[in-house]
Amino acid sequence: MKKTFNVGMIGYKFMGKAHSHAYKDLPMFFPQTAIPKMKLICGRDESGVRQATEQFGWDGYVTDWRELVTNPEIDIVDINAPSDAHKEIALAAAKAGKHLFCEKPLALTLADAREMLEAAEEAGVKHMVGFNYRFAPAVQLAKKLVESGRLGQIYHFRAWFLQDWIVDPTFPLVWRLQKEIAGSGSHGDLGAHLIDLAHFLVGDMTEVIGMSETFVKERPLPTSMTGLSAKGSKDAPHGPVTVDDATLFMARFANGALGSFEATRFAPGHRCTNSFEINGSKGSVKFDFERLNELQVYFTSDDEDVQGFRRVLATDAAHAYMDAWWPAGHTIGYEHTFVHEVVELMTALSEDRQPVPNFVDGVKCQEVLEAVDQSIAQRRWVSISEV
Repeated sequence: MKKTFNVGMIGYKFMGKAHSHAYKDLPMFFPQTAIPKMKLICGRDESGVRQATEQFGWDGYVTDWRELVTNPEIDIVDINAPSDAHKEIALAAAKAGKHLFCEKPLALTLADAREMLEAAEEAGVKHMVGFNYRFAPAVQLAKKLVESGRLGQIYHFRAWFLQDWIVDPTFPLVWRLQKEIAGSGSHGDLGAHLIDLAHFLVGDMTEVIGMSETFVKERPLPTSMTGLSAKGSKDAPHGPVTVDDATLFMARFANGALGSFEATRFAPGHRCTNSFEINGSKGSVKFDFERLNELQVYFTSDDEDVQGFRRVLATDAAHAYMDAWWPAGHTIGYEHTFVHEVVELMTALSEDRQPVPNFVDGVKCQEVLEAVDQSIAQRRWVSISEV
């Protein structure tokens, strides 16, 4: 019989909806994969979590995460609550022998992330961190071209994640703008994805140097918030913004490549421009999440009269995961990256191996985040080995 794993999920808003969608769709499109059973969902607001239970299709709900992680029927604890809750929940779930699926960034600090990894390893449980952009077929194609050597020696990795949802200075002070809850701003929220893509596609970094800025220092307190939206009044009491609005840094890779990274929420016109470009001795690739089904590919070996970037539509069955979806040319979207992420989680559990990316990758990402922060504070290059 096909294996089934009971899931208990903590959090039910933006990421909770994305994860729920993935659990529901997986059995339909990947029927050979182990089945995630949507057993329990948890949230502090009983009215909200009750509605989410019905809307998303969970069997039941609780309002205390401790009740969920100690429930003997739960196999996997999915943590997509705000970042300040990750560590406490993960440690308790690992102690209870539950497999862990945690959204990024893994923790508020590198020390906390390392403690989470150590707890998971000591408990002998499987652990995964939610870097969903790895799972876009076009990104998987970029990985294939790098690993196969078709781009040659890698010289450059440049990446940028640009958003504009807080450009208005009257936008409320949501939790993502509070360091004690979020850990950091654009750097940890957006930059973490760029760092993981760099690790996935190019390799480890050795040193970094960065700068950051908070453009709006105070904002009105919110009356309600969900996802990347919030309500409030410009006349409401104000509170301090304690995270970065934008962070940029440069990096050196262990393989000799150079990297540049930019993460900002102050780029008008950019709703979710998550992009990277890789340049090698034999070619280049370019990716833009707003056109996530496409990879721009250039090879120096092409005849001179036809040289140039070509648009590869990564929807054929030859591309990762695409044989499970629609006919070639019928594109997929953001939510499918989470389905593919859960495919990896369920497959790894069935095969009794660690899924990838896991808490090791989460710790590596946190090392770079903190090295950049240290570089900004000390105004110098910082080696990753220093943190």
